[in-house]
Amino acid sequence: MTELIVTTREGDVRTIDAADGASVMEAIREAGIDELLALCGGALSCATCHVHVDPAHADALPPMSANEDDLLDSSGHRDATSRLSCQIRATADLPRLAVTIAQED
Repeated sequence: MTELIVTTREGDVRTIDAADGASVMEAIREAGIDELLALCGGALSCATCHVHVDPAHADALPPMSANEDDLLDSSGHRDATSRLSCQIRATADLPRLAVTIAQED
């Protein structure tokens, strides 16, 4: 299980749990945080689940794929810690992760 600390666009902070194997996107949506559109449902085709990972946790994540990188290039809000939340999985090796939901493009 991974403890997720999610900051919304409004600045509200919620702590939720993500079951092992679940994507961060799934956990955020299941928690009722509706700012994360995730229009493609995690099919890696839209970039509407864009989050900014806390720099303290960024190195714990696996590297992004070329497809994820290409999709993030379409965002005007990309930064050095941008990731697609559908591509981050909760695992026992990732006990805690803080993310901020990116502004909509």
